Parts: sequence; C-alpha cells; structure tokens
Amino acid sequence: MTNNSFPSLVASAFSAGVIKKIVFSKARDEDIERATGRTVSLRRGRALAVEYRISGDTVRHINVPEDGIFDFTAGACTDFGQINLITTLGDAERRVSKKGVVTVTGDRALRERLGGGGDFEVAIEEIDRKKDYILRGDEEFLIKLGISDGNGRVHDKRQGKFRQINRFLEQVRDVYNELPREGEILIYDLCCGKSYLSFAVYYYLTAICGRKVRMLGVDLKADVIDYCARCAAECGFSGMRFICDDVRNTPEGEAPDMVISLHACDIATDIVLSRAAELGAPVILSTPCCQRYMKDKITAPELSFITRFPHIANKLCEAVTDSLRLLFLRSRGYDVCARELTDPDDTPKNTLLRAIKRGEGDERASAEYRAALKFITGDENFKVGF
Repeated sequence: MTNNSFPSLVASAFSAGVIKKIVFSKARDEDIERATGRTVSLRRGRALAVEYRISGDTVRHINVPEDGIFDFTAGACTDFGQINLITTLGDAERRVSKKGVVTVTGDRALRERLGGGGDFEVAIEEIDRKKDYILRGDEEFLIKLGISDGNGRVHDKRQGKFRQINRFLEQVRDVYNELPREGEILIYDLCCGKSYLSFAVYYYLTAICGRKVRMLGVDLKADVIDYCARCAAECGFSGMRFICDDVRNTPEGEAPDMVISLHACDIATDIVLSRAAELGAPVILSTPCCQRYMKDKITAPELSFITRFPHIANKLCEAVTDSLRLLFLRSRGYDVCARELTDPDDTPKNTLLRAIKRGEGDERASAEYRAALKFITGDENFKVGF
C-alpha cells in the first residue's frame, strides 16, 4: 500500500457516508491521549467531527470539511501510530510498529465494497437538526430571553447561544455530585449580564433535577438587572434574585455552593475567580473573555520572539492569562482544568475554566504560581487584575 492509499480509503469512505467512527491512537505527541472522529451534517455541509482528548482532562474539537479529509488523514498517518476506520461496510486498520513498519488490514475488502455500487447504509449524524440537548427550546425562560420565538422554535440567529447554554448545562451535570446532596443549593452568577446561564442553571436544577435552588445574579448594569428580575418574576422563578453592585461586594454571610460566570470581560473574570475563592465556593465554572490586561505586562525576554508580533501576542496573552488563573485557583486548593465549552464557530471565546475545591491551599502550587508570575512579569507578587 502506498503512503496515499489509506488517506484515499478514508476519503472514499467519507464521500460514501459510511464512516461510523475513526479512532486515532498512539500519538507521537505525548499530551494527546487519543482522537476520535465521526461524520456529521452541518448547515454548511458534511464534515468529519474530530474530538481530541488531551492530558489534563482537556478536550478539543475540530470539524474537517469534505475537501480536507485526505490531507487531514495523511497528516494523522504521521501523527498517530494506529488508526482504526470503522464503517457500515467493514473495518480497516493502519498500524505502525516500533521499527516503523506500516501494516494495513481490512483495506482491500472495504475498497471492493465501496466500489461495488448499490445502496450503502450511511452513518451521518445531522448535528444541527438532531441533537440530544438538555433543553428543548420551548422553555418559557428561553422565550422570555429572546432565544426562542413564541412557538418554542429557537431563532436561527440564536442557535449558537442555544448550543452554548446546553453545553454549559452539560458541565453543570458533570459537577452535580460536587453540590450538596440534600437541601437548598446556593449559586452565584457574578457579572451575570443578561443571565442566560442563571436562568438555564436554575431551570435545570429545579425543573429537571427537582432541587431547591437560591440563585443570586450580580452585575453593575442597573437596566440589565431590572430586566433579569422582571423575567424571573414572569417565569415564576421565585428563588432567583438580582442585585446591582460590584461583585467584590458579594455578601459574605454564607458560601455559595457554586459560582458561575459567562464572558466576564478581561479583568472582571479575575475579580470573579478571586471572589469565588475568597468565599470558598466548592465549584467554579467560568468562561473568560477579552483577555487584554496582560498584553503589555509580559516582559519575559525569552518570549520576545512572540510578543513582537501583535496578532500572535494576543493569542499568547490569552493562553498566559488563563493559565495563570488556573495556577491561582490551584494555589487556593482547587483541582482545575480547562475545557472547550462549545464549537469555535459559535463563539471564539469558548474556553471553560473549571475548579473543584479539594483543600485549603497548596504550597507547591503557590510556589509554581509565584514562579510563573516572576517569569512572565518579573514580579512574583504581581496581581492579575485583582
């Protein structure tokens, strides 16, 4: 088999719509645990949806369009030592031994079936029209917030927001066992804005999980707070309350069971994380936005080859900022990870920072945090926006 034969086989199987799953394993990059792909039908056309599992409980998604399948697979043949192609017509495997010998099995039979004509059993998931979402779209609060129309149909221009909300609820479902098993659950949404997440999380925990919830939304915009309070009253969400204030003034009388925050801009995310840690929140779910504060604070000469290019420096700033945030939370006794919240096509600001309280503090993590600050800014006591 030539070097191009296996990528060609995958491309042919994709064109025929018979790929059920393709698994990439034994990656050359030690940080990649494995990757899996499936055929999906999107509004903009068919694609191979690939999910990378990365060490540190991180997940990354890409959608490979049909005209890019061959090149993508050819690259994967270099990056992975084993590829398993699973189709409705049979399976094929490409394996590279420790000595670099390539072995391919099942390819001949699969190629003959693909060329045999006739109707194939296709395996295409219509991802934009068929998805097992937690919310249906016809919930009253989604209509009140303008996500859906009066008939419960999600507006075309709000499909991305609808997917984002559902994906966030999946994250809440993942940490549900970290919340109190009995009694009331207290949740703060800091820098809540229009409170899409507040309403969704409140509905999920009360209507679907059957729990009693007290939700507090805090934001500096009085008109937004009034709007949210009115919507909560109209939906009969009696456990929701909204106050117009700086999140640093959040009540200290009791610790929330969870703090959430969606797209608190720039240092507002740092303020939210700091406040959540001060309150000892057992669970923190935060999606940062517009990381600009550190842009002119990165003084490490070793990084000057990056910072001299503004566009790339912006990407570095985002990665540095969120990494420092995770280190900060680790120093406060949290287990942390960064996850992709939703498809980058829905929003480029789609990194979710998740923190679960495990202890009162971690001196080793504190030392690592100070060392990182010193390397990046020259000052181990530098405060990242708070």
